[in-house]
Amino acid sequence: MSKTNCLTAQVPESAVGRRLDAVLADLFPEYSRSRLSAWIKSGDVLVDGAAARPRDAVRGGEAVTLNVVEEVQTHAVAEDIPLDVLYEDEHVFVINKPAGLVVHPGAGNPAGTMVNALLHRDPALDKLPRAGIVHRLDKDTSGVMVVARTLVAQTALVAQLSARDVHRQYLAVVMGALVSGGTANAAIERHPRDRLRMAVREDGKDAVTHYRLRERFRCHTALECRLETGRTHQIRVHMAHLKHAIVGDALYGGALRLPKGASEELIATLRGFKRQALHAEVLEFKHPVTGEPVRCEAPLPEDMQQLLRVLREDAAAHAEAERARR
Repeated sequence: MSKTNCLTAQVPESAVGRRLDAVLADLFPEYSRSRLSAWIKSGDVLVDGAAARPRDAVRGGEAVTLNVVEEVQTHAVAEDIPLDVLYEDEHVFVINKPAGLVVHPGAGNPAGTMVNALLHRDPALDKLPRAGIVHRLDKDTSGVMVVARTLVAQTALVAQLSARDVHRQYLAVVMGALVSGGTANAAIERHPRDRLRMAVREDGKDAVTHYRLRERFRCHTALECRLETGRTHQIRVHMAHLKHAIVGDALYGGALRLPKGASEELIATLRGFKRQALHAEVLEFKHPVTGEPVRCEAPLPEDMQQLLRVLREDAAAHAEAERARR
């Protein structure tokens, strides 16, 4: 089923000579230019009562009628999967995604995903592309995500992400004891041979990750990472490129490396950590309708709390042993 909402506007005289699709983007900023262009092509936009083309130049003063057609965009099946909702209103959800939950249905994961769970919580999300999802986390990355509940909110949030106006902060536990923070500024693109992996490539897309030391251990470091861009696997690829791969990252981390003199508990913890130690802890954005700032924090999951506890104990034990030898 589809739902239609009729909107009207008048083309300003100052717009004379501009393309229709560009003018509509100014008149109806709550919708993306690509969506408006599609409505023009489908005949859902009338200019002075007549159909038009996206590239047609306006004269100024025309009456525009826009039939906003809301059709099913997402065909996944709703499933009763629990969601940890950190914030919600009529425009957005902010979700704390657990590790292991896939965001989108796809090959190998036709069901049991976050999209299926969202459709159960709000069936109207089937009218939105990707059920309102504007960014995603890898299956085994935990933490905070924002989901739009309306097309207006989705368009606004995508624009904020494109303008790099959304603050996304992660906690990562990486291999090696770093002595300082820094910035990874290295373009990322699909690996030329392994299509499951991304890689740093000169011909890739701009990718920037800022990181600073949160806590140092003997042979590991807890880093606070802030995304300036949002490429697939960005933090994982950048940390591996810097030779400080994320603990538990089977795709980019290589063989497990155990610290010299590690306790049995630390060895067991590192061997048993089967997902990348990466958690999206903070998300800040402007509310897509009110413009008010929204800040949400996702608490650190138990597995990463345990990992940090064991690393602290290992560091403390070796520091005490070193003091005893002096």
